[in-house]
Amino acid sequence: MGMGNLRMVLIIKLILLTTTLAATVRIAAAQAKPGCPSQCGDVTIPYPFGTGNDCNISEDFFITCDTTSIPNKAYLTTGNIEVVNISYDGQLRIVSSASYDCYPSGPDSYFNYWIGLAKFPVDNTRNKFTAIGCDTYAVVRGSNDEYATGCLSLCNGISDVINGSCSGIGCCQTANPKGVRGYNITLASYQNHSHVLHDNPCSYAFVAEDGAYNFSISDLSGYGVQDKKFPVILDWTIGNISCRKAKEDMNNFACKENSDCVDSESSSGYFCKCIDGFDGNPYLSNGCQDKNECETLKPCNGTCHNILGSYNCSCPKGFEGDGWKNGTGCSRPVNNRSPEY
Repeated sequence: MGMGNLRMVLIIKLILLTTTLAATVRIAAAQAKPGCPSQCGDVTIPYPFGTGNDCNISEDFFITCDTTSIPNKAYLTTGNIEVVNISYDGQLRIVSSASYDCYPSGPDSYFNYWIGLAKFPVDNTRNKFTAIGCDTYAVVRGSNDEYATGCLSLCNGISDVINGSCSGIGCCQTANPKGVRGYNITLASYQNHSHVLHDNPCSYAFVAEDGAYNFSISDLSGYGVQDKKFPVILDWTIGNISCRKAKEDMNNFACKENSDCVDSESSSGYFCKCIDGFDGNPYLSNGCQDKNECETLKPCNGTCHNILGSYNCSCPKGFEGDGWKNGTGCSRPVNNRSPEY
């Protein structure tokens, strides 16, 4: 190949690489509303959430970015509830703490954790209420005492306890009620830990994402749980009406092109998702972009054809079959057999 042709090939490759990078940047930036910040520290902020100035769909979706923290921290609306992840599929991960009750009693031996949520409820299928202790009963109540549930954890000492087990011996767990928008965790004991004080001076209780906490015997014997943070999953939705009702007002309907509306199963309201074959932010105009399954899935044994919202496979001329890796693939006709394509 001559130097001129080689130079041309390199230029073409550079143009293709630049175009690919530009497209990647556009997709990343498209998570937020155009002209709005898309990041606060390690947290990506996709629309309908935003940092104010028309960047969020409503005040319930306002994210405060604390730029005095390093790295910056995101908080839900104007409160002190730290946000660590926001997903398009109607879920929000926040950070919570544990209530504790330690003996002997003192000015810093008791902490009663509570949280108030104006709009987004705690997901009752993805979180668990957990209590730790050998002389412990824990109760989680609604902010207005509209519900109460809890569990009991007992043991005679560390020798009774099994790592990883929350069956009621040293650790207990129970589900959270549906639709909870706030809770208050209280702790008590039968004998003030007097018979287990050496092994277990404190009771602890918290709500946490299912699977985020793995019970350890060491949590009974020390004070470390007091400083731990626990992720909690909240459900978020648009408004408080169904998809059918929302579609009656298309000017304010949140789901954009190439997306479906989904009624929430956990609370009132709805959320949006890109239809099959598309990916991106369903709340932004043209936010759902066609996926190139030929690149991501590589499903074909022959030639892959990416089409809008879908894809298919075919065989080159002179071969037979459907072209799919999980199908008949591509091969030479029987009367002209050669190694498979």
